Amino acid sequence: MKKRLVLSFPVQQLDEPVTYRLIKDYDILVNILNADITPGREGKLLVEMKAPRENLEKGIKYIESINVHWSPVKKTILLNQEECVHCGACSAVCFADALTMDKHSRELVFKPEKCIACELCITACPLQLFDLDFS
Repeated sequence: MKKRLVLSFPVQQLDEPVTYRLIKDYDILVNILNADITPGREGKLLVEMKAPRENLEKGIKYIESINVHWSPVKKTILLNQEECVHCGACSAVCFADALTMDKHSRELVFKPEKCIACELCITACPLQLFDLDFS
C-alpha cells in the first residue's frame, strides 16, 4: 500500500528522528518529496510511504503518538495536453520530474505518478493549461 501524506511537526518535535523510526521500527519505505523544516518553527514534510497496510497503520499511530499531525494529499494536477505548445516553462519549475522535455521529440512528457501537486506548474504555464483536481 502507498500513501502520500503531509506531516506537520510542532516546534518541540523537530528533534525526533521520525523518518528513521518509520523506516527502522515499522519497515516503511519513506520517500521525502518536499520538506520545510526550520528550527524554532513548525516543520512540514511531504512524504510518500509504502508498506503493507498493517505497517502503515502502526506507523501512523506512532506519528500521532508524538503529536505530529498528518493529512493525506488529495489533490492532483491535470494537464490539457491537446492545447500544449511544448514550451517547457512548466518543466523548468518541476522539481519532482513529473514534467520533463523529451530530448528527441522536444515535446512535454507528463508523468502524473511522480507529481506531488506543488502547483508550481500552474503559475509557470503561459497558456494556463494546468488545473487542480481535489478528490
